[in-house]
Amino acid sequence: MEIIETGIKDLLVIKPKVFKDNRGYFFESFNLKELQKYGLSYDFVQDNQSYSQYGVIRGLHYQLNPYAQAKLVRVIKGKVLDVVVDLRKNSSTFGKTFSIELSDDNFLQLLVPKGFAHGFSVLSEDVIFFYKCDNYYNKEAERGIIYNDTKLDIDWQIPMDKRIISEKDSRLPNFENAEMNF
Repeated sequence: MEIIETGIKDLLVIKPKVFKDNRGYFFESFNLKELQKYGLSYDFVQDNQSYSQYGVIRGLHYQLNPYAQAKLVRVIKGKVLDVVVDLRKNSSTFGKTFSIELSDDNFLQLLVPKGFAHGFSVLSEDVIFFYKCDNYYNKEAERGIIYNDTKLDIDWQIPMDKRIISEKDSRLPNFENAEMNF
């Protein structure tokens, strides 16, 4: 397992060792002992999986403290543009976005710490997206930021006429009006 820094404190890309042969492939998608070698320790308590089609944009979502969640995200099938926004007000990268392509070809995972908004857009025909969380979902603590916020200026790599946004996500506030307590 290789840990790759992103330039944003605590936001890390995890590149597993993938063993391929004529039968297919094998890799460890999670190994706590390996993460602990890098000084990382998470107690993941909930696994989530979603299925989406091309053009879907999910996010940007997060939960307020004390229900904030760190997430380890990856793609089981397909390809996404995974996007996060640093919401930690005392961070030197507050308001900064980071995006990375995650796919079933590159096997990359993104370790998203607490205090980040998270979302993704589906770049393949469809996708199965998987994530581990270190805290349980709490509806009352759920918050979000509108995907097309002009301050964040995220390029979701989906043409405007092909975007599929849930009604709930289309009503989220912009970055400046979003409630944050990190």
